[in-house]
Amino acid sequence: MTDAYQQIKSKLQGAITALVTPMKPDGAVDYDALARLIDWQIDAGIHALVAVGTTGESATLAMDEHIEVIRFFVKQVAGRVPVIAGTGANSTHEAIILTSAAKEAGADCALLVVPYYNKPTQEGMYQHFKAIAENTSLPLVLYNVPGRTGSNLMPATVARLAKLSNVAALKEASGNLEQIAEVVRQTPEDFLVYSGDDSLTLPVL
Repeated sequence: MTDAYQQIKSKLQGAITALVTPMKPDGAVDYDALARLIDWQIDAGIHALVAVGTTGESATLAMDEHIEVIRFFVKQVAGRVPVIAGTGANSTHEAIILTSAAKEAGADCALLVVPYYNKPTQEGMYQHFKAIAENTSLPLVLYNVPGRTGSNLMPATVARLAKLSNVAALKEASGNLEQIAEVVRQTPEDFLVYSGDDSLTLPVL
């Protein structure tokens, strides 16, 4: 079992909220509201939180805002639950910068969505994630949500990526149970698969 797998398995269990990033009328991040949301989630018993995932307005935040929100998350959570930093981007270079910043901020792991809009090939997706993995020691969770990105990360590509030492998990939101089962079949026993669709959580389990 890889160190990345052990780190993630021990921390990421149960229900995990991909939290919104609240904003003021002028478009600035509302950090007071974000602090209240974080505390409310933890008080309600959530098991972990995702900062600036695709639900968290990652596509509309400037890079410096994105990094600052991750830093704020880590500080506000203060170790009470694990923090998963959304660091995916359709630019490999940008994703590397965001993932490095998340590591520096103290996030527990990074969530990397398939590059959106670009519609990369399977080889392109492999090279994208491989480059990020080679530039960080942070445990990585891949995120497949083709309805949002326009591209589907196929099981064979996930299996290739699972061989990288710090690629430890996949958040699956393809809605295709046959595909998810194939991911489980093709990846090592210590590779973790998380349900990204609330309505499919039970059948995925």
